[in-house]
Amino acid sequence: MQSIRNIAIIAHVDHGKTTLVDKIIDQAKILDERKERTDLLLDNNDLERERGITILSKNVSVNYKGVKINVIDTPGHADFGGEVERVLKMADGVLLLVDAFEGPMPQTRFVLGKAIELGLTPIVVVNKVDKENCTPDLVHEKVFDLMFALEANEDQLDFTTIYGSAKNGWMSTDWQDPKEDIIDLLDAVIETIPEAPYREGSPQMQITSLDYSSFKGRIAIGRVYRGDLEKNKDYMLCKADGTTKKVRIKELHVFEGMGKAEADKVRSGDICAVTGLDDFEIGDTIADVDNPEALPRIEVDQPTMSMLFTINNSPFFGKEGKFVTSRHLRDRLFKEMEKNLALRVDETDTEDKFNVFGRGVLHLSVLIETMRREGYELQVGRPQVILKDIDGVKSEPYETLSIDVPEDVASKAINLVSLRKGDLLVMEPKGDLQHLEFTIPSRGLIGLRNKILTATAGQAIINHRFSEYGPYKGEFAEELKGAIVSSETGKATAYAIDRLQDRGRFFIDPNQEIYKGQVVGENAKADDMAVNLIKGKKLTNVRSSGNDDSVKIAPKIDFSLEECMEYIRADEYLEVTPESLRMRKIDFR
Repeated sequence: MQSIRNIAIIAHVDHGKTTLVDKIIDQAKILDERKERTDLLLDNNDLERERGITILSKNVSVNYKGVKINVIDTPGHADFGGEVERVLKMADGVLLLVDAFEGPMPQTRFVLGKAIELGLTPIVVVNKVDKENCTPDLVHEKVFDLMFALEANEDQLDFTTIYGSAKNGWMSTDWQDPKEDIIDLLDAVIETIPEAPYREGSPQMQITSLDYSSFKGRIAIGRVYRGDLEKNKDYMLCKADGTTKKVRIKELHVFEGMGKAEADKVRSGDICAVTGLDDFEIGDTIADVDNPEALPRIEVDQPTMSMLFTINNSPFFGKEGKFVTSRHLRDRLFKEMEKNLALRVDETDTEDKFNVFGRGVLHLSVLIETMRREGYELQVGRPQVILKDIDGVKSEPYETLSIDVPEDVASKAINLVSLRKGDLLVMEPKGDLQHLEFTIPSRGLIGLRNKILTATAGQAIINHRFSEYGPYKGEFAEELKGAIVSSETGKATAYAIDRLQDRGRFFIDPNQEIYKGQVVGENAKADDMAVNLIKGKKLTNVRSSGNDDSVKIAPKIDFSLEECMEYIRADEYLEVTPESLRMRKIDFR
């Protein structure tokens, strides 16, 4: 029977996790050398590549020295934290990847805490030791301190450390002794990560992750905990409410290289994908028909934020997108729920509006961005946090926010967070930066990133993660600026924009098509202002004395999708089409 090692990779966003998996794949010579090679093999959708983040966890398997190593890639961003915890249930050990300059980051701490609770064996990989000013030895100490703070046991604290540069393709036990390859890392995995045990007995497998195929429907992925699973046999599915249901496994796949290979039988300790089940949820157990035993359930993170999704009914609807009706929108949102676990969609009392619940602004914006690229047109409302009533107390979600800023602008960041009812917990120097940690209501984060980046001239590094629900902190005292709204439909003229420049900042260019009710700029004062930007200059046949000054227009403000979502007010919608993002008033007479 082949020996198996199951390892999950934990790392902060952009610490080089997916690049390292590429090198492991290269080392094991999985890919066909005749085919053209791309980098970041696991980040296979355009959004993941553009943002440089892993959104969905994926599995890869390599064979090294006759041992099968299942590598589970996990997302590093806290909005996708729902993915991480479940994934760890499939592993026996973790590869903790940290940047040799930045050291362990707050989101790494969150996932590492879960891994230590589960008793997984860690291997620490200090990556990017080729960076200038990096301090690998200091980072090694910080990781030890972090594990100690997370109450790791003695075996976990006695971890193996490997140093290297995934980008340059080498790993070594000593950072001052670069090697040619990553053999040291693979040897460490085989030597220190415990072998996946084979447990005798009736079969048990917990579903920890989902996949979806338009041909085969929903696919259940998980690790076989006990016994063997066989193809074309009947099993019992143990559900959340304690009921059981008879199911038959039509197909079994194990992970091999970048893909899957069909198998007739899967042993306990291995990770597999099961086709043919329907009506299952994350946490359900596939068990023996005669004597079904359920494994303890896994909790999926609850959403903390909601947004209203509705069809596009602006004057420009249907001009740029292919899918514009409420049926298209409904089908797409419900299809997303098949594989996006932290997402929930509730129907409202009207056919064309849906409440969509997610883990944060980034989680929801990835869904919206994916939909617009597929050709959907829709409108979304301002993100709202989900309030709960806990023991008669009105409660809201809180987040732990960490900001690294240069010392001379730290006070500006602290001031902005304090205005949003944030409390400062930690303030300590970190190299030439100040490291600040706060606890802040989730709704305080909406729109905060922009303000901090503006105040610190783009030098702040901002990270946050959900911590808990706590008592509602009341309204924020914020200075709000009004909107400049177009009162006519047509092409904006440079003449009209120029005349109004001293009244505020504009979001549009001259000659851009705009419509009545569209938010075209930000007023310098607190109230909304309707303006006619279509009006041109009156021309006469009398030559004027003195020539006209040429029009000088300040460049428009360009917002990204997330910035738009955070900028809109309660009485506004964001119109999202494949080519444009427009903010508009919901009711503009």
